[in-house]
Amino acid sequence: MPKMKTHSSAKKRFTVTGTGKVKRSQANMRHLMRKKSKKAKRHGRGSLIVHQSEHARIERLLVI
Repeated sequence: MPKMKTHSSAKKRFTVTGTGKVKRSQANMRHLMRKKSKKAKRHGRGSLIVHQSEHARIERLLVI
């Protein structure tokens, strides 16, 4: 049986940490920044751990 391929868009959006958690970046930070407050832009920086309910679905896409 051939190897399973990783979902191309998923590998660009998610990274796996050393402990096996899946990390993602914040949404709504690409454009239209002039409308957003300083606070909204500040909170949009950084990354988050994917929620437990989505974890299995994303792991299937990443073929972990």
